[in-house]
Amino acid sequence: MLLTEDEGVKTFLANLTAQLSEWLEAGKLQRVVLVIMSKATSEVLERWNFSIETDCEVVEKGVSREKSDKEIMREIQAIMRQIASSITYLPCLDEPCIFDVLAYTDKDVAVPFTWVESDPKLIANPQMVKLHSFDTKIHKVDTLVSYKNDEWDEQ
Repeated sequence: MLLTEDEGVKTFLANLTAQLSEWLEAGKLQRVVLVIMSKATSEVLERWNFSIETDCEVVEKGVSREKSDKEIMREIQAIMRQIASSITYLPCLDEPCIFDVLAYTDKDVAVPFTWVESDPKLIANPQMVKLHSFDTKIHKVDTLVSYKNDEWDEQ
């Protein structure tokens, strides 16, 4: 596993995770999308979609759901293994790439001034692979990766 030493990236990720955590804990976050794009053209090459369903009873009323931490960790580990093994079917990214993170929230959420509106950064005619879901005591997360299908370009 590689870790960044770039302070700008570290600061970006710290601010991102702090904001996402705030929205997640309030039950206001619906989806997080990691977009990987060509640095030269800004063309979207991969789109990692994490859809989040929040159990409103737990957030609003404090209702408790039974699920062991061990079971939750097992589900998260299964997704991590799937993500790691995705190299077997995803096209090789053989050019410099950049990334962005899109957050889909409830409409009534206050958006920090450092965040800007964005288009959904979709891929035309994508290949899609649905990965495992996981469920915590509060959130259910469905995962899907879309990627550019180079075969269409060759025809």
